[in-house]
Amino acid sequence: MVERVGIVHPGAMGVFVAASIAQSGYDMCWASKGRSVDTVKRAEQFQLRDVGALVDLCQHCEVVVSVCPPHAALEMAEQVVKCAYQGIYLDANAISPHKVQTIGELMRIAGISFVDGGIIGGPDWQNGRTRMYLSGKSAEKLQQLFLGSLLQVDVLDGDVGQASALKMCYAAYTKGTSALLAGIFALAENYQVKNELAARWEEDWPGLYAASQDRIRKSALKAWRFEGEMREISETFAAAGLPEGFHQAASQIFARLGEYKNVSELPDFEPIIKKILSSN
Repeated sequence: MVERVGIVHPGAMGVFVAASIAQSGYDMCWASKGRSVDTVKRAEQFQLRDVGALVDLCQHCEVVVSVCPPHAALEMAEQVVKCAYQGIYLDANAISPHKVQTIGELMRIAGISFVDGGIIGGPDWQNGRTRMYLSGKSAEKLQQLFLGSLLQVDVLDGDVGQASALKMCYAAYTKGTSALLAGIFALAENYQVKNELAARWEEDWPGLYAASQDRIRKSALKAWRFEGEMREISETFAAAGLPEGFHQAASQIFARLGEYKNVSELPDFEPIIKKILSSN
């Protein structure tokens, strides 16, 4: 019987997942030790119960959910193992199938049940259009945590790695093409043909030029996170024997926009393109 669930990183997406579980009637916990002031405020806003440290979270909760930046996923899993956790661990991070299988094996050796999760869409508090896919032996059990919540959860046939593979394929297009568009705009700016490009696009694909600018502005705010996600997608392509260079380049585009990490308002378009160019 699952009564208490822990979230190890209540960021913008993590707190959405946590609030969705709490909405279904579960006692939602987190550990504030070592976390930032902003994270504490976010957790308090959604009334997550603070149990102190990660080791306390692992002792109190039957399920622990990891939603963190891609580069921290393996380290977080290792920390949970060191806490002698014995429940179910859900890794819902944007990481490659190979990495999630590595984490799954780490959990298996430690005697921890493991579920692979892939989240598609941003935290949609209004319309409930965010969807999470689960794979692994305990996936159906964890699906019950979200019944009646804003987060839609589907279970995939297949073992650990399937959910992450779907996430990688989806983000390879949505976020990868945002990086491609940003690169194209920077290229047009460099060669002083942006007005001509705008005219050509407007004739062939009405609205594309303006919509692309809007996508890039929104992506800049999350570029620091997308950088690592593009590397995970690149590794996923390589593991399948496919060319991985496109998403390596996408990672480099997002890396040039890392300074927008702590910006709260949507930035202007032109400075974004100048930042990409100035990093040459």
